[in-house]
Amino acid sequence: MNRASQFDAIIIGCGIAGASLAYFLAKRGMTDILILEREDQPAYHSTGRSAAVLVEMDLIPTVLRLKLMSAGFLRNPPEGFCENPILHQNGILVLFQGELWEQARRAVPVLKQGGADVGLLSPSEAVSLVPVLLPENSSGALHLPMDGHLDVHELLWSYLRHARRAGARLSLGEEVKGIIVEQGKCVGLTAEHGEYRAGRVVNAAGAWAGKIRAMAGSSSVSLTPKRRTIITFDPPEGLEVSDWPLTADLSHDLYFSPESGGLMASPMDEAPMAPCDARPDELTIALTIERLKQLAPRLVPKAVTNKWAGLRTFAPDQALVVGEDPELKGFFWLAGQGGCGIETSPAVGRIASDLILDGRTDRMDVGPLSPGRFMDI
Repeated sequence: MNRASQFDAIIIGCGIAGASLAYFLAKRGMTDILILEREDQPAYHSTGRSAAVLVEMDLIPTVLRLKLMSAGFLRNPPEGFCENPILHQNGILVLFQGELWEQARRAVPVLKQGGADVGLLSPSEAVSLVPVLLPENSSGALHLPMDGHLDVHELLWSYLRHARRAGARLSLGEEVKGIIVEQGKCVGLTAEHGEYRAGRVVNAAGAWAGKIRAMAGSSSVSLTPKRRTIITFDPPEGLEVSDWPLTADLSHDLYFSPESGGLMASPMDEAPMAPCDARPDELTIALTIERLKQLAPRLVPKAVTNKWAGLRTFAPDQALVVGEDPELKGFFWLAGQGGCGIETSPAVGRIASDLILDGRTDRMDVGPLSPGRFMDI
């Protein structure tokens, strides 16, 4: 690779956000793209450590819209896009109690209008799907039978395979060192192996997105990485769990799900921290066990077989940040996915490619995504 090359776009970060954008840009004819990834493999951080599910429900209206817009692609990808199915439709079960249950019931017409297949279940009906649940812990549940687990590896590498076939280039193990600004415009960057210039620099750096932007000066966009912890363990002997839906209790902050022949669980923790290679801590693991004891005591494990943590990065209003920086022309944000980057990547990749190539999109009102929304805060 010529280290002094001029590209149409440079994408910083090869998680699901950067990979999906490269794919949709290439589909529209922009193929002179460079993807820079500081790690030695794509998707090392948040993308590779997620629960990997499609859940067509969200308390943030903008995020919900993006999930609903993405579901069709994930269920029925374009012909030739992937070699294996992306979505395993084992379903999602979301439990609620009290006022949260009333909010969930009121949301059902909106979900159905957006195309989601969703049903209301009583506590006893929820137990019939997942027999370890205690009916007294919930007022009811939403069941999304057409949602479920995503094959993140298949999705990521399908995005990358098509983008690279079209001409996009991927450089691994190369960290960005600086942002080049000339006459108030971002025109490129410096990295470990040299200087790269482009008509557009895209910040898809996940938990490091704020640090990348800070290389060019102060910004009105503020992002906070938050740790999420997951454990895996064996199910009780004689209990068949492979067909269970992912089960989340939003009133008690716990989810559990089948995982590689066993089970995984998370206390849905959101501990703010600086960008890092996140690791679980023992107190959070103990909290997971305690919540299992309260909500599904039959599942309390004798031993934890694996544990990991990843960073989910949020803007203050918890909506994604997608669009050109209002204070630095030529610098484009694709960040703040907050844990939903995989399941929203088809919609967000398309929207971001529209904004880069056309300066606008007809797919939705992008005001709630725009980095300019923080200018007056």
